[in-house]
Amino acid sequence: MAHTRHGRTTTSRHILRREVAGTIGLLADEQDFTAMRRYRSFTFEDHRTYLRQVEGLLKSLAASGSHTSVALFDPDEYAEFCAETGLEPDTATSRGRFTAELASIGPALPYEGQPLADLVPDLVEAAVRQATWTYASSVLARLGPCAICHQDIGRIAFSRASYLLARVLDAIGEGIHHLVCSASTGRDPLQAVLHVDATTPDTVKLDETAAMELTTVLALALATGSACALVLRTNRSGERDQVYGWQVKEESLRGLTAAQVFDAYCVDAYSGDVLAPEPDVDYCAAPEVITADPEGRHRH
Repeated sequence: MAHTRHGRTTTSRHILRREVAGTIGLLADEQDFTAMRRYRSFTFEDHRTYLRQVEGLLKSLAASGSHTSVALFDPDEYAEFCAETGLEPDTATSRGRFTAELASIGPALPYEGQPLADLVPDLVEAAVRQATWTYASSVLARLGPCAICHQDIGRIAFSRASYLLARVLDAIGEGIHHLVCSASTGRDPLQAVLHVDATTPDTVKLDETAAMELTTVLALALATGSACALVLRTNRSGERDQVYGWQVKEESLRGLTAAQVFDAYCVDAYSGDVLAPEPDVDYCAAPEVITADPEGRHRH
């Protein structure tokens, strides 16, 4: 009888273990890995070996039925976390506490059996997206009220940006669309991306989070008078891809010429290097976007 109860207890614990979600904090690049080696309790010596061990652990957890997410582990943020919480940083327990914090505040992607080499780029992209949105949102929030009209500048800009994005979606027609908003705001160029599925007549499918991110970057450019452009690539079945775009000017959208679109699409935003144009792509003048409605404008 005792043996049976023990067997049932073991089985129950195994079932519960499958229902417990966990998070692994990943040191994705060698620089971060090297930074963590200053802690004696961090015993890995080689980044490649470390990545193989992490991937092996993920596979083992998946095989046992456990749900595991992966988040980027930033050594600098970890050190700040330990300083703020009074934790000793050179312990595995503190690293575990920080990883648990990552699960609640940072981007974390589920491990679904994919190679780690495929998961890491998606994880880095998610982290960049969150950092961009956090930065743009915080700047908008700090702008405060206009000294003349006393309206909240960030809120007005966000309203106007939402209106402009809606007008773009009205103008682009059917197809699969890839919309990029790029803004120069005094630090590294900010960029937000939105995929739009408009293959079904009168129906537009998009990711609301990505739409919020793009609207926030556009709002920041409007509020600060920063240079900003929207570039859109459209794919329609049986046709060559079309690329066109608009410049944000005086809180409105001005269509770019085909040459301007080519420059925007074929020049690296960070290095300024010219990129080779893609085959089967037409660089076109933008369709007109009606933005005459004064909704959300702020002229002070």
